[in-house]
Amino acid sequence: MTLADGKRQSWLNAGLGLLYPEICQLCHKQRAIARDGFVCSQCWSHVRFIRAPFCERCGLPFDGNLTTKFECTNCREMELHFSSARSAVVAKTVVLEAIHRFKYSHALWFENFLADLLLREAVPVLKNESWDFIVPVPLHPLKQREREFNQAEILARHLADKTSIPLNNKILRRIAPTATQTLLSREQRATNMHGAFAVRDRVQLAGKKIVVVDDVFTTGATTSACARALRDAGATDVCVWTVARGL
Repeated sequence: MTLADGKRQSWLNAGLGLLYPEICQLCHKQRAIARDGFVCSQCWSHVRFIRAPFCERCGLPFDGNLTTKFECTNCREMELHFSSARSAVVAKTVVLEAIHRFKYSHALWFENFLADLLLREAVPVLKNESWDFIVPVPLHPLKQREREFNQAEILARHLADKTSIPLNNKILRRIAPTATQTLLSREQRATNMHGAFAVRDRVQLAGKKIVVVDDVFTTGATTSACARALRDAGATDVCVWTVARGL
């Protein structure tokens, strides 16, 4: 993070502190401050980080004492275009509520909380690897105007700051205003995302390795469609990182 970014974050936190009382915006009982995304320690205790064992391809966590690398049944049955996908936490309880309110209710004060979850898990891994760009999953321009921000891009900026991997939000664009994925089956999600993304004209990706960032991974249809477009444009490797993983 640059000095200018640090000052901006400090001013943002100060402004939020004036606008909102220092109380948890999830339980509305315990004290919480802007730096923590207005999430108290009690609500934090409900966060479930994803630890091994998990599927090496999609990051789906499993219970048990598996000691060898494995790929889950779903991944073996699907055509996925990313090499691996990892998520920081399980998409349940307080995490799911924070994500939904952040995206759909303009509860932007949850930015620090959600970014912190992603950074805790992704930074140690990515800093030991070699990647050329971080690319957020883009919104369709109509959706971007409606929502006024792209939550994936906000999270991707935090990750780029901490890993020094360049953020590039100009590589990929969403060319189809797809229906919401929420109520669709796995097969319907894949169909819905088919051809939804494209690499911008004159972008050169030959030999590039790219990290795709989104907020939630459910079936992998969205991020796989992004990875396919990137690979078709010459990228040699695409991995995925998200804050949360649906089970």
